[in-house]
Amino acid sequence: MSQATDPTQALRDLQPQQQFFVGIDSDGCAFDTMEIKHKECFCPMTIKYWGLQPVSKYAREAFEFVNLYSKWRGANRWPALVKVLDLLRERAEVVARGVEIPPAPKLREFIASGQPMSNAGLKVYMAEHPDAELQRGMDWSVAVNDAIEDIVHGVPPFPFVRESLQALNAKADVVVVSATPTDALEREWSEHDIARYVRIIAGQEMGTKKQHLAAAAQGKYAEGHILMIGDAMGDLEAARSINALFFPILPGEEEKSWERFYNEAMHKFLACEYAGAYEEGLIAEFKQYLPETPKWQVVAKV
Repeated sequence: MSQATDPTQALRDLQPQQQFFVGIDSDGCAFDTMEIKHKECFCPMTIKYWGLQPVSKYAREAFEFVNLYSKWRGANRWPALVKVLDLLRERAEVVARGVEIPPAPKLREFIASGQPMSNAGLKVYMAEHPDAELQRGMDWSVAVNDAIEDIVHGVPPFPFVRESLQALNAKADVVVVSATPTDALEREWSEHDIARYVRIIAGQEMGTKKQHLAAAAQGKYAEGHILMIGDAMGDLEAARSINALFFPILPGEEEKSWERFYNEAMHKFLACEYAGAYEEGLIAEFKQYLPETPKWQVVAKV
């Protein structure tokens, strides 16, 4: 891939100014935006554009499980959509109603193509692989973005986020590492005047979270000096992909998590006392909040 087309180039060009690096996810981690974005924007547009009106009750349950209450929380919108459709296709109540759930083969091909999983990436892919299903996906994604821009305003960062960023400012290079479109990230971080505390805001157009961390931090900081803060398994996996440390923001316990980071975990990280038993305990607790099996499948097996 040439420099001109490398979406991570700005992150690769980032040079350390501090000894430590901290990556921070945005939706559901720094900002309490996961619930409103998914319940009021993503889910209604998914029901509308993918013909799920006959099973809207089950579609909402599947959508909220995947995007908010499971190990897939925080996943990019495209694989998350496919997962929702797969769960619906397998659900007994949906099958009983005879509703055909889109199998989405063309979306799966796009996801596997290596193109950035963004509207811009889909546009490039569609230029060589035009298809009605992909256009439907683009229409859905644009509608989601429009709904977010229309509805999601005035949602402040969680308590202790601003204080943590201010405290880290003199010690660590901080980068936003997110699967959200960059323009939405820039709007939210600027709206609440915390963009000033980060070196760069990396959204889905700049690659995956793993690519963000690899480009921005890998090989630039000493071992144990890189930390990812996130609220989803994908954030943990991104951290581990470059052997970075991880601090979890517990879904539903975000305020307590950030207070713990500000008062305790941040100081352990900056003192190089974070790795080991302390981090392992935090991650074990975190995993209990994100199940793999939805409750309707658990009930069905009983």
